[in-house]
Amino acid sequence: MDISDSVKYVGVDDNSIDLFEGQFEVPLGMSYNSYVVIDEKTAVMDSVDANFGEEWLSKVESALGGRKADYLVVQHMEMDHSSNVLAFAEKYPDAKIVASKVAFTMMKNMFGTDFPGRQIVAAEGSELKLGKKTLAFIAAPNVHWPEVVMTAIKEDGILFSADAFGKFGAYGAEEPEGWSCEARRYYFGIVGKFGANVQSVMEKIKPLGIGTICPLHGPVLTGNDAVEAVRLYGIWSSYEAESDGVAVFYTSVYGHTKKAAESLAEKLRARGCPKVALNDLTREDPFECVEDAFRYGKLVLASTTYNGGVFPAMREFIERLCERGFRNRTIAFVENGSWAPAAARTMASLLEGCKDITIIGEKATIKISPTAETDSMLDAIADAMTK
Repeated sequence: MDISDSVKYVGVDDNSIDLFEGQFEVPLGMSYNSYVVIDEKTAVMDSVDANFGEEWLSKVESALGGRKADYLVVQHMEMDHSSNVLAFAEKYPDAKIVASKVAFTMMKNMFGTDFPGRQIVAAEGSELKLGKKTLAFIAAPNVHWPEVVMTAIKEDGILFSADAFGKFGAYGAEEPEGWSCEARRYYFGIVGKFGANVQSVMEKIKPLGIGTICPLHGPVLTGNDAVEAVRLYGIWSSYEAESDGVAVFYTSVYGHTKKAAESLAEKLRARGCPKVALNDLTREDPFECVEDAFRYGKLVLASTTYNGGVFPAMREFIERLCERGFRNRTIAFVENGSWAPAAARTMASLLEGCKDITIIGEKATIKISPTAETDSMLDAIADAMTK
């Protein structure tokens, strides 16, 4: 598949995988992308997952059309992209390996060799001439691993972006909700902690006039799709709210807290809230919930008291948010406790490490079952959230 007159796609799809990285549900599968740049010299951009080595090498050979491979550019050493570096090096013994200095250290740990005599170190601002085309390297440390580099074809405005701008799903998978839905879940699940580093790299690529983005997962982005992806990454990496609305997250043992959360959702809608995202933390994909928490600027956390603290699913949810640099949000609490409600206090404590969190004064406390007094408390929360 041709991406441009000089770039061919040689990636693979994994349609049998159920959990990416052992935790993210991927009902639409997963792609491991790789590209070949054809010029006076040839460069292969990244390898693929260990299970697809033969398929990938066959695609590379076909794309080269009988020519030799001059370079393998290793932008990211995570195993779903680097597992076949050694197999490539053995098949193409004259090819140089291009990677960051840290990546070569990782290769030594992974393969027992860092390919001495074949190394070309890609550093910030370094370039590699292929002929008419020039590969320009952009250091992208901790987006999300420390060894990452991105690569631009200067003459064509093409960016090989490593894991950035990736998404869950096979390359050709139907996307009923568009690119952004699974890209958002991917970003906040995997990259979310590193917003400041993403912002730094975004500044580096601005002057390059990028029109095509070739990530290591998901579709190649061109035209308006590429512009929109860059716009969303600017929002996500700055921890700003993307959509106007309120996300309500709840845990419930016997249904009383659920009833209160559902009642609050109706009150918010009745007050004209443009979007209310209601999430059961014990039954829904936890990373869909993380995605919603970062998408909206206002949250309500509703939980039962459990072991003198908060229900485990709510604790785990808040911990996932904190791990990813959660900040700049307005939050209200609903708590339930049969005799000594403590969930609100515990949730506030768990959020103490997050920056720029505003906890509104109104909270709702339930003692077993919602009452008329509870309803008034929920009204106060709904009023505060829709000011």
